Amino acid sequence: MANEVILLDFGISKFSMRVRVALAEKGIKYEYKEENLSNKSPLLLQMNPIHKKIPVLIHNGKPISESLIIVQYIDEVWNDKAPLFPSDPYQRAQARFWADFIDKKVYIIVFQYNFTSGST
Repeated sequence: MANEVILLDFGISKFSMRVRVALAEKGIKYEYKEENLSNKSPLLLQMNPIHKKIPVLIHNGKPISESLIIVQYIDEVWNDKAPLFPSDPYQRAQARFWADFIDKKVYIIVFQYNFTSGST
């Protein structure tokens, strides 16, 4: 199977960060295409015509949208490498809890700090 992987992305998006971490953990090489969210590219509009949002993973010309779906897709397609999620259902639930916690609490605090302090 050819492995052309393109990520339509925007640097500070927590959702995109989730996908980039999954790609890095699996050691997957990909082409990064940063999107201007105020002037969306024709490629983004074509690959995600419903939501018109990032991230979008394009694998061999086929788009996958929504960060959690993308991460699960990465884990299933590149299953020859270390799994991203534990096999035990309870441990998987715990991993999802902490990912949700980071999304709702930690990311917001870090983003607010960076925004108010002028850091990026």
